[in-house]
Order: sequence, then C-alpha cells, then structure tokens
Amino acid sequence: MKERILAEAERLFWKYGIRSVTMEDIAKQLGISKKTIYQHFNDKEQILSQVIEGKMGRDQSEMMCMAVEADNPVEEIMHVLSMIQKHADQVSPNLLIDLKRHYPQAFAQFRRYKEGEIMRSILENIQKGISQGLYRADLNPAILARLRVEQIELAFNNDIFPTDQYTMPEIQYELMHHFIRGMLTEKGFTIYNQYVNHTNEYNQVVYEKK
Repeated sequence: MKERILAEAERLFWKYGIRSVTMEDIAKQLGISKKTIYQHFNDKEQILSQVIEGKMGRDQSEMMCMAVEADNPVEEIMHVLSMIQKHADQVSPNLLIDLKRHYPQAFAQFRRYKEGEIMRSILENIQKGISQGLYRADLNPAILARLRVEQIELAFNNDIFPTDQYTMPEIQYELMHHFIRGMLTEKGFTIYNQYVNHTNEYNQVVYEKK
C-alpha cells in the first residue's frame, strides 16, 4: 500500500504540481480513505520527500546504465535527452516552482542531487568527450557542466518560458540540442548527425504506422 500511495502521489505531483494536490486527491485516486494514507505517512511533505528520493534513485540508476551501455559520450548524452523527452510532457511546469517556494526541505533534497549526481555525470561526460576527440579541446568542463545543471531549473521558469507559448518537451529539446552542438568537434558532429537521422527515421516509421 505504501508503494501504491507513493506511485500515485508522484503521478499527481508531476501532472498537476505539488501544492494543488491534496491528501484527499491521492486517496480518491487510489480508492482508499485518507486514514489509510496517514497510517503510512505523517503528512504530504513526508510523501513528497520519499517520492523525490525514489525518483532521484531511479534516474541515477538509469543514467549510470546509459553511461555503461553507450558506445561514446555523444550517444550517452543523446540517450539522456531521449529519457528527458519521454517524461517531459508528463511534468507540470508548476512542479519545480511549488517545490522551491513551498517545500524547502524537499527542494534541498533536489538541490543536493542536482549539485551532486547530476553535476558529476555531466562533468564526466564532457571530460570523456574531450579525451575522445568528440568535444572541443578548448572547453571548460566545469563551466559547461554548471550551465547544463542550471538549465534544469531554467526550463521551469514561467517568466522566461510562459506555458501558453512553449511546452516542456519543446523547451527541453531546444536547450539540450543547443548545449550538445556547442561542444562537438567535426568527429563528434558525425556521430551526432547519425543519431539524429536514425531517430528521425524511426519517428517517421512510427508516425506512418499510426
């Protein structure tokens, strides 16, 4: 039951934002009483904390698998983009805003993960790309890694990207491709273009089947 509550809470938080989702909403979606939820959790903030912990753990495992399975750093970062794209339309723009403004402890969890695991994985990717001649040798890996990390929050800034003008998948796609292309050498561009062309061909086949 605890896992069911966390899974449904995550789905609702991601879809509608955190603040607008109540304990009653979670209970209603699961067909249980609020009392049942309170048997497992003290309050919504405790649920949120465990949802974030679980989500970060899954994302970290997925990124580690990508790093191991990818043939090169360009392929690895493109796989990460695919993962982000796959989930982007399921995420409410209010999610990070709510987290930052109203749930400081949970936001601190997110910041620790962002500054730790995400920063580390991006930095390692850039360093590998430079050593393999796929990324430009004149890059400053620390600055580029910081730029990419900050883009995560930037994408959720409604003042910069109003939700009535841009969708989250569009924002993530443009930011990520701009970031990748700015690092590539000629050798890196060859791999990047192969991946993009393959993805476009696959999407076209899927579209035609529909």
